[in-house]
Amino acid sequence: MTRSVPEARRGARSVLAEWRIPTDAAEAIELIVSELSTNAVRHARVPDRFFEVALTYDGEKAVEIEVSDASPRLPEPQVTPLEAESGRGLPLVAALAESWELRARVIGKTVWARVRTQ
Repeated sequence: MTRSVPEARRGARSVLAEWRIPTDAAEAIELIVSELSTNAVRHARVPDRFFEVALTYDGEKAVEIEVSDASPRLPEPQVTPLEAESGRGLPLVAALAESWELRARVIGKTVWARVRTQ
C-alpha cells in the first residue's frame, strides 16, 4: 500500500533503475505513476484506505503499470481548457502509454497502462 505520490514515484524510480529501463521509457513510466497516483489521492481517497502501485516488466519490451484505489468511481477523460491547472492526467497517460484501460474491481478500480521499453 502506498501513502503518497512522492512515495509512489520514488518506488517506481528505484524499481526501474534495478530493471535498467532506458531513460526515455523510465521517465514516461514515472510520469504515469505520478499522474495516476495523484488521481487516486485527489479523486478517490477513501478513509483508512491507501492506494496500490504495481509495476511489471516482461524482461524485454514493456512495463505494465497498475494503480488501484478503493473508490468505485471510474475516471472519465475530459477535454481540458488550455488555462486549466488540472485535468490533464488521463490524456497524458494516453499520450505516453502504448495502451491503457480502466478495470473495475470488487472494491474500487485499477487504472492499467503499458509502456514500451524498446
